[in-house]
Amino acid sequence: MQYGILVIGDEILSGRRRDRHLEKAIELLAVRGERLSWAQYIGDDPALIESRLRDSMQSDTIVFSFGGIGATPDDLTRQCAASAAGTTLKRHPEARSIIEEKFGEEAYPKRILMADLPEGCDLIPNPYNRIPGFSIGNHHFLPGFPVMAHPMMAWVLDNHYPVTSGNNYIEREIYVHDVPESELIDLMQEIIDAHPETRLFSLPLHSDEGIRKIELGLKGELACVEAAMQELLNALQSLGMRWTNER
Repeated sequence: MQYGILVIGDEILSGRRRDRHLEKAIELLAVRGERLSWAQYIGDDPALIESRLRDSMQSDTIVFSFGGIGATPDDLTRQCAASAAGTTLKRHPEARSIIEEKFGEEAYPKRILMADLPEGCDLIPNPYNRIPGFSIGNHHFLPGFPVMAHPMMAWVLDNHYPVTSGNNYIEREIYVHDVPESELIDLMQEIIDAHPETRLFSLPLHSDEGIRKIELGLKGELACVEAAMQELLNALQSLGMRWTNER
């Protein structure tokens, strides 16, 4: 399965708020043996939000969207999600009951707007303040507040996409010392060509002391990564290059 996230809100793009969703999404997926395929940041632009959602709804990617499901005028995600899915907003009876129970008379006239959700959606429970998120197929819409959104994402993963015993995705890396990255390019290409089922990554590292290392790694299914890594190590040894397992 492929996973993507959308982080919605002008406050992220302007720098007024620091995004905390990308790092947490990677963590929540990693402990389940999954990985993030893409992430995108979008401002409070309804045309852009709707367009991006419409495109992603045409794929099998599991998408988590963070932000924009509140009741203020700049919360646009509920309406955009409905439009992208070809439906309209309708007051969800269970969400309405939750909001009425929580706020009483103060639920009206504004807070109750958070119960106006895309018709036919399913609710995502919110353990923090009970105001639910919602799901449309494989798209899951969560609040922008990390304290709410992150346990809600974990709930969706556990209840809709439980870990299977055959999932053994891993990442392995080594650190090649005292060699420019350019000298490793041909070797990298050889490994990629020989093991297309894995993905290779390379990151140059420079310390304040000027020590040069290349973080060189592979990710994919366990058996494939182990085979590719062994071939990589054999090649480095034949070239007389030095590496370690620790940075």
